[in-house]
Amino acid sequence: MARCSLAILVITASIGLSSANAQISQNAEIGGGLGAFNYTGDLVRTYDLSTSKPAATLYYRNNISRVISFRTALTAGQLAASDRQNPIDPAAVNRNASFDVFLAELSGTFEYHFLDWRDDKRRLRFTPYLFTGIGLFSISGNPNKSAEYSNVQLSVPLGGGMKYVLNPRYYIAFEFGMRKTFFDYLDNVSDADPSRKTYRQGNPNDYDNFFFTAITLTYTFYDIPCAKNPYR
Repeated sequence: MARCSLAILVITASIGLSSANAQISQNAEIGGGLGAFNYTGDLVRTYDLSTSKPAATLYYRNNISRVISFRTALTAGQLAASDRQNPIDPAAVNRNASFDVFLAELSGTFEYHFLDWRDDKRRLRFTPYLFTGIGLFSISGNPNKSAEYSNVQLSVPLGGGMKYVLNPRYYIAFEFGMRKTFFDYLDNVSDADPSRKTYRQGNPNDYDNFFFTAITLTYTFYDIPCAKNPYR
């Protein structure tokens, strides 16, 4: 719970910083996107497109400078995998484990854009970017709990993508990101008593992670400055 409290404080402070900057820069964006969740853990060791499940995101972004932005996002969708689909070893066939959960994540991330695409003189229409930050995620729908744990956990988002300007107000982006977790029960499989031949055990030293791949559409707000009296 200490990790969750730390994440709440960081996200809250970041949102406050973002709001303050929005008042100064008067440049804010909102957007959303559709994509897929994937998972790696005891049932799936490497990234596997066959385990993709639908997911979506909504976000608010504040442009702190021409190359750095801060984004607050809510991302949610299904996350699932099964030993019946491409079992990783003979023990997985006997284990026959599966899970299907609904996962929601609230995150705060900083984005770094490699190109100065907001420079009116250069007229760039695209830029690659990287992002990282901190988040909290919750899961629901795991009916066979084999251990006591909190359904709210800490995540560390990191990834990158490519943005392309459609017009001065809209741009699209393709994004791929990993969520590093410190949690081993996304799949409801972790350590177990090896003397009991239940085949439910997994690797307790290997945390589960999840991924979000999406195409997003962003709308940019432009505030028109008020006219000033030149005689004051």
